[in-house]
Amino acid sequence: MSDLSKLTISDALEAMTRKELTATELVKANIDNSIKNEKLNCYVTQTFENALEQAKESDTRYAKGENRKLEGIPVGVKDLYCTKGIRTTSCSKILHNFVPTYESTVSQNIKNSGTISLGKMNMDELAMGSGNLTSYFGNVINPWKEDGSDEELVPGGSSGGSASAVCAFMNMAALGSDTGGSVRQPAAFTGIVGVKPTYGRCSRYGMIAFASSLDQAGVFTRCVKDSALMLESMMGFDEKDSTSVDIQVDDLANNIDTGVKGMKIGVPRDLMEYDGISSEIINMWENNIELLKNSGAEILDIKLPNAKYALPVYYIIAPAEATANLARLDGVRYGLRVEQENMSLDDLYELSRTEGFGAEVKRRILIGNYVLSSGFRDAYYVRAQQVRRLISNDFKAAFQNVQAIIMPSAPTAAFRINEKITDPTTMYLNDIFTIPASLAGLPAMSVPGGFSEKKLPLGMQIVSKAFDELNMLKVAREIEKTLNLNLNPRGF
Repeated sequence: MSDLSKLTISDALEAMTRKELTATELVKANIDNSIKNEKLNCYVTQTFENALEQAKESDTRYAKGENRKLEGIPVGVKDLYCTKGIRTTSCSKILHNFVPTYESTVSQNIKNSGTISLGKMNMDELAMGSGNLTSYFGNVINPWKEDGSDEELVPGGSSGGSASAVCAFMNMAALGSDTGGSVRQPAAFTGIVGVKPTYGRCSRYGMIAFASSLDQAGVFTRCVKDSALMLESMMGFDEKDSTSVDIQVDDLANNIDTGVKGMKIGVPRDLMEYDGISSEIINMWENNIELLKNSGAEILDIKLPNAKYALPVYYIIAPAEATANLARLDGVRYGLRVEQENMSLDDLYELSRTEGFGAEVKRRILIGNYVLSSGFRDAYYVRAQQVRRLISNDFKAAFQNVQAIIMPSAPTAAFRINEKITDPTTMYLNDIFTIPASLAGLPAMSVPGGFSEKKLPLGMQIVSKAFDELNMLKVAREIEKTLNLNLNPRGF
């Protein structure tokens, strides 16, 4: 069997069950691709030897007929998931040597299902970024290139290492996290599927926190069915997480191919008027609307009048929560400690955090402290929370009439490395389409929806009501099946 690393998860599971393929062969193929494509800088910690040992155990399970749901599937884990005995840094200097003594619930869940981790994936520092350009371990490179150009492109952020690795056939799936679009935007930029389930569906226990009311585990795969299989293992109630919701996990993978005939799908056309949206994104959006209409869906125009405020709301709430979460990284209890003779405790805090944090993290901590400070909390933070409720109410009103909403995942295709990094505000605009669903805590995903004029993938975003991941996946599967795009980057 050739091109083992290009198999889907479901096809690989069938082949291993029929004894046509071993887990060892599958894992080795993905490791070989990972070594071959080291230049993409996807890994910050590799666990290849351990993975090969686990693959032997998986082969034994298959031989005995004791294989688990995802037995032998090689995956990557974003570096903000604590992994017992394996370095976990969130790609920040301040945590460069942190080795957890415990495992995050989500990474443990997929391990219990039989997946095999090949290592920890690169990311924007402490999940703050939209291009994977702020990592302590350097930039991640997108496997895609513009037609006729060899310029390096960003993979999106903050989960860029996970996205690039799945795109480049280094892993069959990879865990990401999504706070304001950090799964959906990288999936769009790399031409793969990225899913953020409903807030509370996946435990946040063991994830290094950015913004606690927004952070949610997510996953990258190369097809919609594989995402469904991964979600079934990732999701579930966890008493260790106070925000975890005790709701039954549906059988997703076996129910996503029923089509969209008769389904009501909403289109917020007022968002097409946003500044900075490329014409090719609008064309892709219109093409996908027509596709779903031809597949039997009823297309309804809807209004999300407060979505235009989502970006400023997010960049008040998220930095405020980050400021509180990162206070523990002070050089005393956790993190890098920078010491000098005759220094005070305040000096220790200042020196350790100054050297330990990068520029983007410092920027967001300063913003967070400002909006929470005396005299400004009511004017900024409290008001942002009020507008957040209005945004959530807009979605609730829309879902009285529709079962899913479609909009782009990002306002442009992937851009060149260093093209926008000098302007933080321009970088923040990459999240204009993904942030509204994050603020409302709704399930949302990106599926490849077409190509740009320079032959780069473009992502279509599907949002559904809370805890209705199934309808979201159905719409994504219809788009995937009907378009049937060739999503192999040049040279891969």
